[in-house]
Amino acid sequence: MSPRTPRSAPDDAPLSSVAVDILLTLSRGARHGYAIKQDIEVRIGDDFVLGSGTLYQALQRLERRGLIAEDPAVRPDDARRGRSYRLEPEGARVLKAELARMRRQLAQAGRRFATAAGRGR
Repeated sequence: MSPRTPRSAPDDAPLSSVAVDILLTLSRGARHGYAIKQDIEVRIGDDFVLGSGTLYQALQRLERRGLIAEDPAVRPDDARRGRSYRLEPEGARVLKAELARMRRQLAQAGRRFATAAGRGR
């Protein structure tokens, strides 16, 4: 029996919410990992805490897909902050498509809810 290879999501698969949040953050400029984490936590609010492991795994997946890249031009003031990332053109395209997909999905859910509510459910 051969060892199982990990499955990877196809390039056109919907992004995770963390991946979308990372791309949204980077759409406003390059950031190091900790700054990305802080931006997402502030934006989501309600005491949301993004685990470092979750963040850095998502960053690695996005980098492997060519959606983000390390930005050596951006050096954090604190060397412990590590690598900085920037949004690649393909990442911007994928983010735009993902946001459009999410808008369509929400509109469809809203229509279904309104129809169900109209029937007294």
